[in-house]
Amino acid sequence: MSQSARMPVVFLGHGSPTNALEDNQATQTWARIAQSMPRPKAVLMISAHWLTRGTAVTAMERPKTIHDFGRSLPAPLFDCQYPAPGDPALAARVAELLSPMPVGLDQSWGLDHGAWSVLTKMYPEADVPVVQLSLDASLKVEDHYKIGEQLKPLRDEGVLIIGSGNVVHNLRVMDWDPAAQPYDWATSFNDFVREAISDNAPDRLFDYASRGEEAALAVADPDHFWPLFYVLGARDQADRVVFDPDFIQYKSLSMMSIMFDGRETST
Repeated sequence: MSQSARMPVVFLGHGSPTNALEDNQATQTWARIAQSMPRPKAVLMISAHWLTRGTAVTAMERPKTIHDFGRSLPAPLFDCQYPAPGDPALAARVAELLSPMPVGLDQSWGLDHGAWSVLTKMYPEADVPVVQLSLDASLKVEDHYKIGEQLKPLRDEGVLIIGSGNVVHNLRVMDWDPAAQPYDWATSFNDFVREAISDNAPDRLFDYASRGEEAALAVADPDHFWPLFYVLGARDQADRVVFDPDFIQYKSLSMMSIMFDGRETST
């Protein structure tokens, strides 16, 4: 497949599950990202919210919508359904690409809020098949990146690879005031990640913990950082990099989203 026909690969800062109910800068941008690219044959979603020992991929025909959050959130969130079909053939293809690493073909998970809260804005008709890949919590950062490299051929097969997490994610020190200014450490770490990606230097991010307290605060929950590495692994040297949106919400939650796009033109 020509470079111009290769599907982009995307990382989305998914933020609060309430984004599924809202019309804001982030959700409008997610919709524009989807509108800017060819309709995918399927989506391979890597969400921060499916942690496993070993790697698994959803392989059912009809994945359920998982409401994996507390009852303190608005009641309408629990009524949200995202009835996208699954794609067992894509699940088998993912397992093939990751061989000889064992990959479980899962029949019990579904689509968690890291998946459906963004997909409901990108593909609101829920008519694009979705397969979700788990995060093996025992792996090193470099291993997550290598899995992304192995998945890269899917871009030439019409599959949109999406990582859904947050570059900066510390819920313990959030301030729900929308006008609150970000912590200095949150801005600094966000800038560090942006610069490493702009320079196509993922090795800098492998060693993110060397930034000490700043990294410990920004990546308080590493599961939200890991999806980025699958996307970076699937990146092509010729891809344009688009950061949009790119801001920090509630003082300690980065909404940075990134599209890597090898097409000659993009609208």
